[in-house]
Amino acid sequence: MALFLVQHGKSLPKDKDPKKGLSDEGIAETKRIAEVAKGYGVHVAVITHSGKTRAQQTAEIFSSALNPKGGIQESSGLNPLDDVKDYAKTIDNTEDRMLVGHLPFMERMTAYLITASTDYLVFKFQNSGIVCLDQDPDTRGWIIKWTLMPNIG
Repeated sequence: MALFLVQHGKSLPKDKDPKKGLSDEGIAETKRIAEVAKGYGVHVAVITHSGKTRAQQTAEIFSSALNPKGGIQESSGLNPLDDVKDYAKTIDNTEDRMLVGHLPFMERMTAYLITASTDYLVFKFQNSGIVCLDQDPDTRGWIIKWTLMPNIG
């Protein structure tokens, strides 16, 4: 089972959009990454997002490209400061799924799944980027399988 963690696309500042929806750049980058993921044959059963506008819009763009059979779902527990340990207990590892959320949550979730601690940053996310985690078949521990980021450098 693969778990795809995505930080929402770049959003508008609060003074331009109180709901902080995606900016034109955020939409373009998210579409580009979603199409690359599709081209590589990424399949997900469901895409879950935090409910915040920027995460929902990012999830919708990924859904358009990846067409998950379970569609898009909103879930509590994916907000920036939510407890990753609580959310980790709810992860269904029977099918590939994508979570779309925020920092620092996504970086802390990655650290927690890999090291069992949120104290150490193991990967630096970028807006619209994907970190693919998978479970080692022997140890059942999580590993970073691959990443796809808008910028390399």
